Amino acid sequence: MTYGEVAEAVFLCRPNRFVAHCRLGDGTEVIAHVPNTGRCRELLVPGVRVWLTDHLGAPRKTRYSLVAVDKGGLLINIDSQAPNRVVEEALRSGALRLTDEPPTLVRREYVYGDSRLDFYLEAPGQRVLAEVKGVTLERDGVAAFPDAPTLRGLRHVRELTAAAARGYGAAVVFLLQMEGMNVFTPNDEAQPEFRPALAQARQAGVVVQAWESHVTPDGITLAGRIPVDI
Repeated sequence: MTYGEVAEAVFLCRPNRFVAHCRLGDGTEVIAHVPNTGRCRELLVPGVRVWLTDHLGAPRKTRYSLVAVDKGGLLINIDSQAPNRVVEEALRSGALRLTDEPPTLVRREYVYGDSRLDFYLEAPGQRVLAEVKGVTLERDGVAAFPDAPTLRGLRHVRELTAAAARGYGAAVVFLLQMEGMNVFTPNDEAQPEFRPALAQARQAGVVVQAWESHVTPDGITLAGRIPVDI
């Protein structure tokens, strides 16, 4: 996916999870929407370079959205809506395959049990439920999820485990919003229950994949697959 007009800026502060104060190259201070409710504490540090997409003319409270951060030379996309868009495009193009044959149906926002899952796919002889998790946390070449406690994410994994037991195909796709990582692993510090839940899911037949993204200031596209360490 690509953004429209993008401007480089300096991050100043984040008074709440929804907005960030930034300074553009000409010295103008602006308020930007933060399209990520995670903590992003290791990313949104005062003084770091960020990129804002410009919604000039759109009926919005804020003209800008903060979509990418430079973490010591590593460009990380923090737009929480990007992973689903990237994965949907990859599913439809065949770049990412969760079914044996090309899917005949790809549906977004599918209600199953007590959850609203990201995707429902159909292919000859297959029905697959899939959940996508965006990953922005990185430590020394290791990407991790989540960056904050996530009961919702835990519920999704358990729901997929139950679906696999009922004969559905099921998958969790971790979309790293960065490139150059060596491995993906659950973040035990933020959510200790997530690793055993994910291990149980994989043992039950849930497909667990992690993919990197090629990130630019004005876009993000699917890159290569990396190992998952559970």
